Amino acid sequence: MIVLPGIDGLLAHHAAFLIDQFGTLHDGTTAYPGAAAALLRMRAAGKRVVLLSNSARQAAPNARRLARLGFAPEAYDLLLTSGEVARRLLLAGAVPAARGARRCLLLERPGEGSALDGIDLTPVGPEAAELVVIAGSEGERHTLDWYADMLAGPARRGVPALCLNPDRTMLTSSGLAFAAGRIAELYQEMGGEVTWIGKPHPAIYAMAMEALGGVPASQVAGVGDSIEHDVAGARAAGCGAWLVRTGIIRGWSDSAIVAECRRLGVMPDGVVQAFA
Repeated sequence: MIVLPGIDGLLAHHAAFLIDQFGTLHDGTTAYPGAAAALLRMRAAGKRVVLLSNSARQAAPNARRLARLGFAPEAYDLLLTSGEVARRLLLAGAVPAARGARRCLLLERPGEGSALDGIDLTPVGPEAAELVVIAGSEGERHTLDWYADMLAGPARRGVPALCLNPDRTMLTSSGLAFAAGRIAELYQEMGGEVTWIGKPHPAIYAMAMEALGGVPASQVAGVGDSIEHDVAGARAAGCGAWLVRTGIIRGWSDSAIVAECRRLGVMPDGVVQAFA
């Protein structure tokens, strides 16, 4: 694979970029060195930039966090989160599993704002749920067995689930922990049916490409730190794909990256040492 020190080598080959947030631009609390300037450099070069995130929160609070971290609004054309995509699809009645549901079991991280703001769904306990919404994980506090006990009743009754963040792992202050996507995977293992929204699934890429206003997929590149989500999602959408050696693959060797790519059956165009 091609290995580049930063993003300059990408600018001549792509008209637009789909750029991951967490693990690529920042770690959730601090911007990575040079990342904000790199976004502005892309825009100054005339490139279209869409930020894609598997955050279950809607776009507005994510934009406010980016501004606090030093990312200017003019550094990107659009911010699209899996939570925002879910909100739009739910309001349009375009999620078959959620049609007719009014009461849901909501799994999310406290203090991050509700993923259901503006949606006609009332959070209830497991026994009354007509829908399970998996928006976040407290994997640093609870075990998978704890979640399995909570989800046993809904799974047994065939209650459908909606996963608003397909990430299986997340960065926490104490290291990596299992994320919402792993809980959704657990629900499937228990016999539950899950509708997935976010990278690498198609809906978020369809909305992003629509926002790019006709830029061919062959001229678009996805950039992110997840082989499973950023690289696989960009490839499935017909775009180029670049892996950033920060976030969840920080410290990985070349051989480890190649082995994981082979395991998942997807390869990036190359690796960028940092989004800078």
